[in-house]
Amino acid sequence: MSTYIPSAHEIDRKWFVVDATGKTLGRLATEAASVLAGKRNPKYVPYIDMGDHVIVVNAEKVRLTGLKSQQKVYRRYTGFPGGLREESFIRLIARRPEKVIEEAIKGMLPKTKMGRQMATKLQVYKGDKHPHQAQKPVPLEINA
Repeated sequence: MSTYIPSAHEIDRKWFVVDATGKTLGRLATEAASVLAGKRNPKYVPYIDMGDHVIVVNAEKVRLTGLKSQQKVYRRYTGFPGGLREESFIRLIARRPEKVIEEAIKGMLPKTKMGRQMATKLQVYKGDKHPHQAQKPVPLEINA
């Protein structure tokens, strides 16, 4: 008997929706990254993108534990000398809450072409509405 290897056209991608209200950022990100990578799929192979789509709503209501909300800093480099820009978690969640969740989830995916492809299946929205009703997303349960 030979080993079963799925091909790209056999992949049936599902859509999941996650409500971030009251959820811890890290626990939400690990579950979403696992679904995006396809690790919940019984046919999972590490060299094929087997992941499903994930929609995160209510991004502004995610929480951090302890003093992380005061201490966490997001850094980016502009490419110019002296161009390191820093922004605190509190300021970024007020200005652009989707970015906080996107960075947490993308940081848990592989840093390869396939990891960037997995990240394209992630959609994060500020409120409780999203434009993906036609895909019939199923709620994703996250263990607290």
